[in-house]
Amino acid sequence: MTEPLTQSPPEPATDPEPAPPQRRARARAALRRARHRSLRRLRSLPPWSPLAAGVLAGGLIGAGYGLLATPQYTATSYVVAVAADESGPASALGFAQAYGRVATQLAVLGDAQMWAHVPVATLERSVRTATSPDAPMVSVTATSADPEEAADMANAVARALTRHADAAADDTRVELRQFARATEPAEPSSPSAAVTGLVGASAGGLLGGLALLVRPRRTGREPGRTAAAVPGPASAADGRGQL
Repeated sequence: MTEPLTQSPPEPATDPEPAPPQRRARARAALRRARHRSLRRLRSLPPWSPLAAGVLAGGLIGAGYGLLATPQYTATSYVVAVAADESGPASALGFAQAYGRVATQLAVLGDAQMWAHVPVATLERSVRTATSPDAPMVSVTATSADPEEAADMANAVARALTRHADAAADDTRVELRQFARATEPAEPSSPSAAVTGLVGASAGGLLGGLALLVRPRRTGREPGRTAAAVPGPASAADGRGQL
């Protein structure tokens, strides 16, 4: 007996894998189609969309910053320069200007750190002084996230400055006296979330307006569409022929 011959079923034909150049061409074509779709979506937006997007994004960013940022408190202490009998008011005014510049120097801040209980680097970063061109007065302003620490730093620098002025009073004939102590602030001096939100919205609106100005103008003819043919005016000969 002869055994029947069995044939295996033919394997399904598979398409040959496209060559690498063909795959790159297909990828470039897909990217072009996606870019054209994105451009069509952008063209379909209203003209004022960049302005609205800028205002919305800027307001959200500004409000978020105001909510997440640590509030800062500011306290100010004042000292006044008093001249001796032999000196005039001009001398006191001049020395007040000089002491206003010296107040943030290391010699004064080194003594102030003992009463402020903070490092000198913190005092250098947080304390600012200001003087008036009309009055012999020096204002010492300190900023901190802790309101009590801000008042302590301002009073400590003012105290150290008056001590340095008293040590040289025999030569300068001018002494510094504390005019007003810094008190613990009740409210933060940093802007609130509403203020930062308004500032952010204004900045975003400005950027959106600039983007609106540089945005390409829309043409009356969209890509892919041909203009309809407009019949020209009939000539005089054609008009006579139709009569």
